[in-house]
Amino acid sequence: MLWQDGFCRIVLATDTPDYPGFCRVILNMHVKEMTDLSPENRTRLMAVVWKTEQAVRDVMQPDKINLASLGNVVPHLHWHVIPRFEKDPHFPSPIWGNAVREADARPGPNLADILRREFVSNLPGG
Repeated sequence: MLWQDGFCRIVLATDTPDYPGFCRVILNMHVKEMTDLSPENRTRLMAVVWKTEQAVRDVMQPDKINLASLGNVVPHLHWHVIPRFEKDPHFPSPIWGNAVREADARPGPNLADILRREFVSNLPGG
């Protein structure tokens, strides 16, 4: 857990070791689709997604950020914020495809703490 409030939370995706800095923004209430939210809550959730993107960019300095909201396996609204690097295993394809090269680097041991500090300084209620 990197950050949370009563509405949503940001977690570091530790199940994707080849993608350091990969975060998920997860809505706390059980909702399946963005259009199930009120316009105000859509705006609120996307504000957290965009702040997450900015924090990951500031800390990781990736070549690109991918944003995705799939939910095919878990039909609970969440967004993936994925820093991409030209030397990552799947670049330029989506990370869910076939790898085209070996992973280049692993994150430093303090990445979660660095991201957590970035979120606390940039998100309300952090």
